[in-house]
Amino acid sequence: MHILRFLLLALVLALPGTAAANSAHRIKDIVDIENVRPNQLVGYGLVVGLAGTGDRTRNTPFTEESMQAMLERMGVNVRGSQLKTMNVAAVSITATMPPFARSGSRIDVTVSAIGDATSLQGGTLIASSLRALDGEIYAVAQGQVIGRVGSTLTRGKRA
Repeated sequence: MHILRFLLLALVLALPGTAAANSAHRIKDIVDIENVRPNQLVGYGLVVGLAGTGDRTRNTPFTEESMQAMLERMGVNVRGSQLKTMNVAAVSITATMPPFARSGSRIDVTVSAIGDATSLQGGTLIASSLRALDGEIYAVAQGQVIGRVGSTLTRGKRA
């Protein structure tokens, strides 16, 4: 009797398509490798070259201040000048860097107006650093902006 039970159990386990075989899991579905996850990145930048759809100085003084700081870093003295910002917009930049991304990998970024710009379409994002929660710079985004305010995509490249 015991031999018959043993043979029946062995036969059931040996059959393909049994319940035991159907409940198999892939290792990647049940294992998390420590510190292997996508990283959320965030940055601040300027989109230039807008056709009059950028921020208005009166409503967004930080756009003018950012523009002055950028120009001064490039050696252009604009202190004391009244800058018009209708062709410039201050933006927030977000991205998700996938795990195992290598130096030079391209990632998609989202560029969103934080001032009162009505459109970012056709503008160019000036090179902007993207930081993770640890404060380190992991990527630099720059390039032409495509789309509408709030859901605009551009291509960035890793630092």
